[in-house]
Amino acid sequence: MSQAAAVKPGGINGTEPVRHDWDRAEAEALYHLPFADLMFRAQSSHRSHFDPNHVETASLLSIKTGACPEDCGYCSQSAHYDTGVKATRLMARADVVETARRARDAGASRFCMAAAWRNPRDRDLDQVCGMVSAVKELGMETCATLGMLTASQAVRLRGAGLDFYNHNVDTSPEFYGKIITTRTLQDRIDTLAHVRDAGIKVCCGGIVGMGEAVADRLGMLVLLANMPSHPESVPINLWNEVKGVPVNETAERPDAIALARLVAVARIMMPNSVVRLSAGRQYMTDELQALCFLAGANSIFIGDVLLTTKNPQVARDANLLERLGVKSRLNETACAAAPSVLP
Repeated sequence: MSQAAAVKPGGINGTEPVRHDWDRAEAEALYHLPFADLMFRAQSSHRSHFDPNHVETASLLSIKTGACPEDCGYCSQSAHYDTGVKATRLMARADVVETARRARDAGASRFCMAAAWRNPRDRDLDQVCGMVSAVKELGMETCATLGMLTASQAVRLRGAGLDFYNHNVDTSPEFYGKIITTRTLQDRIDTLAHVRDAGIKVCCGGIVGMGEAVADRLGMLVLLANMPSHPESVPINLWNEVKGVPVNETAERPDAIALARLVAVARIMMPNSVVRLSAGRQYMTDELQALCFLAGANSIFIGDVLLTTKNPQVARDANLLERLGVKSRLNETACAAAPSVLP
């Protein structure tokens, strides 16, 4: 039986049923469908669950940079590697709120606060909770990524008004140990369970281009799709080139068609999830981004910098979405022509 023949059909009128029992062979069969068939199926699923001409816009700020004790082999903020990133203290709440205000006025609807910790100390969490509440008062959705959480810490963040928590699985279970040794995959899954139990929505995805095989990329999607509840947001990151980290020795960026196929499979396997083109968009042409939107991606980060790496300028994003006829909060602002309004 060919791989294409092993693909189960979609639901009624082209919609995809929400499933939590995917296996690797099914994911591979989807991935290897003729490209037109795969895109049609992904687009049909996308249209049955989302406005196909709308893209969510979010902004990401590093509220505490560098000196992370984890040894993630792709990360510029790990204390294990000399990457040239200067460690900073936790930002003041007023500065975070002002940055969030500028992000909102530039067209972001969600504001994500990231801290380079293995896990937050309770006194640091006090400050982060204050930031979350203040950003929430601006009328924005709030998101945080702070490392591992205990159940009680997740409850505290929810009480402060946190809408989403980002904690990526990064890659497949088989490849995970080749890039991280200081935190297990089960550690990550445990944190996601605490977040879900606290009533916070989950943002969870991974990174491609670190030297993993296509099977690992699909294994990551199978892991996410078989969670008891699909992540509400699924970020797909292209690895950003970072000097001084081990992944430099193995990195190989996927070609445009391979990336579009991966987005399409994510859309089909997790039909209700928002699929975000996250880090690495500066490597993507406008045409590739358009293809990924067609495949079912419907969220981007806006702003010139994502944590410590580059991101397309706001004006470029606004121009691309306008040319595609895609709606977003960028259409509602007058700031798109100012490329440096975000951190």
